[in-house]
Amino acid sequence: MSKILVYGGAGALGRCLVSHFKSKGYAVINVDFFENKEADFNALAKEGQTLVQQGQAIDEAVSAALGGAANKLCAIFCVAGGWAGGNAGSEDFLKSSETMLNQSVNSSFIAARLATNHLKPGGLLTMTGALAALEATPGMIGYGVAKAAVHHLVKNLAEPSSGLPEGVKVNAILPVTIDTPMNRKFMPNADHSKWTPPEDIAKQLEGYLTGASHFSNGKLISVVTDNGTTTFLEV
Repeated sequence: MSKILVYGGAGALGRCLVSHFKSKGYAVINVDFFENKEADFNALAKEGQTLVQQGQAIDEAVSAALGGAANKLCAIFCVAGGWAGGNAGSEDFLKSSETMLNQSVNSSFIAARLATNHLKPGGLLTMTGALAALEATPGMIGYGVAKAAVHHLVKNLAEPSSGLPEGVKVNAILPVTIDTPMNRKFMPNADHSKWTPPEDIAKQLEGYLTGASHFSNGKLISVVTDNGTTTFLEV
């Protein structure tokens, strides 16, 4: 059975990915702070650890889940992250910025490291950036900087000397707003027809994995929904 890993598999988008790929016959490993009982295995991170400590612990848990160095993943989908607003004058600017770095950048670093150790040659590594982070984000500086760092990481990982296994392809999806229960709770009056259903992203990632949907290595892919129709375009 082919195996994939969803980093952030207990979040709204992550749970959708776990469910989708399970329904397609894949074995799924969830990496998160919280368990997803639908996953075949949970590699749980711990709060308060350094990047090195967390990375080592997760790598060991994933190794145990795979059951040996010969068993490799066909894909890693890093959809961990979060959102926080605020400019440099905000009272909690430093705290929220640190949270954004931990949620988006550190998780992406660990996902990249997991790929070097556990992704099979020719596999797929997908990160999650943000379309807004292609431009200045003065009202949400920490978020924008963290997502821009993810974009830069993807471009580096696509280079031949990145350390990834031979033939691995890497990209990043750049959504605007994903249609999740939490977003609906805090933005009940927004135009939900412009929000991207998580299922649309799951189907597109399956296409990238199987080759049904083409993408160029190292590309950032905008995810834009309008009137209920989602398009994925390289930017």
